[in-house]
Amino acid sequence: MCFFFVIWRLFDFLIAFITPRFIPYLGFFPYRGVLNQYRLPDFLTNLASFDGVHYTQIADNGYAVHEQAFFPFYPLFIKAVTFITHNRLVSGLLISNIFFALGFVLFKKYLHILTLKDNKIMWVLSFLLLFPTSFFFGAVYTEGLFFFLVVSSFYFLKKKNYLLAGFVAALSSATRLMGVFLIIPFILSQILNVKNPNFALRVKKLRWAGQILFVVSPLIGFICYSIYLWKTTGDPLYFFSAQPSFGANRSTHLVFLPQVYFRYLKIFVTAAWNFQYFTSLVEFVFFTFIFIVLILDLLKTVKFVEGWKLKIENLDRLALNLFSMINLVLPTLTGTFSSIPRYALLSLSLFLYLGEMKNKFVRISVAVLFAFLHVVLLGFFIQGYFVG
Repeated sequence: MCFFFVIWRLFDFLIAFITPRFIPYLGFFPYRGVLNQYRLPDFLTNLASFDGVHYTQIADNGYAVHEQAFFPFYPLFIKAVTFITHNRLVSGLLISNIFFALGFVLFKKYLHILTLKDNKIMWVLSFLLLFPTSFFFGAVYTEGLFFFLVVSSFYFLKKKNYLLAGFVAALSSATRLMGVFLIIPFILSQILNVKNPNFALRVKKLRWAGQILFVVSPLIGFICYSIYLWKTTGDPLYFFSAQPSFGANRSTHLVFLPQVYFRYLKIFVTAAWNFQYFTSLVEFVFFTFIFIVLILDLLKTVKFVEGWKLKIENLDRLALNLFSMINLVLPTLTGTFSSIPRYALLSLSLFLYLGEMKNKFVRISVAVLFAFLHVVLLGFFIQGYFVG
């Protein structure tokens, strides 16, 4: 698995290095000059484009106006590591790549716990690395760190190491809002415990207060950040209120999925054919494809028997699927599919379903398509085009 990771990283660096020969630089994102101060080669510097530069700036100067949209743990981590590296961009790259590598190893172990066969695990991990936007795992974005925290939560939960599971879950909700929804597998794990004859003994050891604290631990990081926002801005949900300041036509009012589809269909009919049109099409196709796959995966896990009675085949897979579905759908409530190709990286049930497909020809075809789109989207991203 380490070999897979190294090949993936070298492949991405190669694409980033040769891309400028084929794609003209656009670079319309703000603060480009800030990145130049880190004195790294362009193929590394550009991995902090768009949101990445905000994380380095927060690590250096604290929150500027509207930057509260970015949760604090990742920039705080960058600031801490910079005491060693003396370069915030290097710190961000190290954190993202090291923790994604650790998460990758843990994810393999977790798949073994779920009793997937070795050949299926290889396919699951291959789809993860080949996914068109997997390069964000190694960029100065939260994806690499958040992947580690989410996978660790599921892994330690399954291993019944509740202290570590609660700790990494708390950190996850200080990294991304989606971390709070780890409460779903935490609650489901307690449902399993209730059916366990050793549950009463476990409760006696942990006491009810400890049991409750464990279940709500995914909310702790989020609650701490909300208290900070309330003290500094007067709005505990300012991370949401600040979203429109970063473009992408996000709304602070809830917009439901049918309305988002209508908006995109209108774009396809009326908008000019330019790169933004291409980006909208990619976002639309990605969301639709992944949404369908997650529904199919859910139908594998939950079946109707004897009329409308539900039978859950695998509670662990159900927890992972529900987390994956919320991870995909929640961002669309702001009225757009913007960044869905990146957010979808944490819809992990997608990769399990694709890896378990029985038709080898379909698996290979999807893998080849993923690899092609990976090269294209990484190339454009490195040259300053927004792709997610």
